[in-house]
Amino acid sequence: MNTDVVLPRPGWWQQTWRLGAAAAVGVPVWLSTGVLLPDGRAAEAGTWYATGDPLVALGCLTLLLWRRRFPLAVAMTVAIASTASTLATGAALLALTSIATRRRPVEIGAVVLAYVVASSFSVGLYPVEEGDGATWLERAVIPALTAGIAVAVGTAIGARRVELRSLRERAESAEREQVARAAQARALERNRIAREMHDVLAHRISLVAMQAGVLGHRSDLTAEESGTLVRGIADGSQQALEELRDVLGVLRADPDRPEPPQPSLDRVPELVDDARTSGLDATFTGTVTGTPSDALGRTCYRVVQEGLTNAAKHAPGADVRVTVAGSPGGELRVTVRNSRAGAARTVRPPSSGFGLPGLGERVTLAGGTLDHGPAPDGGYVLTARLPWPPQPQER
Repeated sequence: MNTDVVLPRPGWWQQTWRLGAAAAVGVPVWLSTGVLLPDGRAAEAGTWYATGDPLVALGCLTLLLWRRRFPLAVAMTVAIASTASTLATGAALLALTSIATRRRPVEIGAVVLAYVVASSFSVGLYPVEEGDGATWLERAVIPALTAGIAVAVGTAIGARRVELRSLRERAESAEREQVARAAQARALERNRIAREMHDVLAHRISLVAMQAGVLGHRSDLTAEESGTLVRGIADGSQQALEELRDVLGVLRADPDRPEPPQPSLDRVPELVDDARTSGLDATFTGTVTGTPSDALGRTCYRVVQEGLTNAAKHAPGADVRVTVAGSPGGELRVTVRNSRAGAARTVRPPSSGFGLPGLGERVTLAGGTLDHGPAPDGGYVLTARLPWPPQPQER
């Protein structure tokens, strides 16, 4: 199975320090070989030791620059050529480690076998006096041992790369799923808003059509009655346009499914009373002048509902203050502030994480702004500012 990880080409600094480390590993081996050469035969190997050995090492290090483009060919070439140079020992170890990161047993086995076999024929370059047992050990066991260490390190690096790539892909997938769920939550919220306003909007348009029909077919109406009908048509049309502005661009899901009448601002005190049954010390303060539209009242109700729900989930037993204030021609300000939790939370509450994003979508469609965050006393504050257009003239 192909388990290699495609990595970006390393930068110049990464290449430099890797090749520098490989060269540094070979220097002690090269110097120790020169020390071990017998005095009587040092001149015989001196030319190769001083020139040939470093040149081969330089060639191996240069080849390693292409180890990611041609991994098997470079590893095989460096592993074989490095056996003729003690200074290239580090290059050979780097080549074996690099090919082992791909975690392909056939490739690793072929390179290790070539390295061990080539090493057994290269000891004649430096006539070091050793016994038969030592010669056999040097020719077989030592190259195999060093190759095994390099392969083990490379395999561990390759496994780590695969793990990091898997974690990165899972994180990216989770992020994509989170974005998709948030988009879906916003779409569902928009659809729910459209369904909530369907009945109210249809009722207003029906009234306007009925008043227009009466005005067009009856010629016996007095001037006062006609004026009343005209004002009714104008006011109803304005209110219908306000409702329609909030649902433009929103597609209705399940348009044939009837929806019950939705709660509005007048049911906020009832909502606060219900919150007390969940252990919250909730209080309500309302200083609202006039009656807002149904859409504005529903939005206000949903803001209070979300604030109380979050307080019950995350701050059980807390003190909650709900404040609603505003007047026509200004704005309707809704604030839900809770203190620290007054009781220990024994069970982690279920949470979808989309309550506030959905509420933000609703408030944005109403032309307002939503702010939320921790309070200085350790509690939490949720504030919505909703524009409140001037009310039409009373008939």
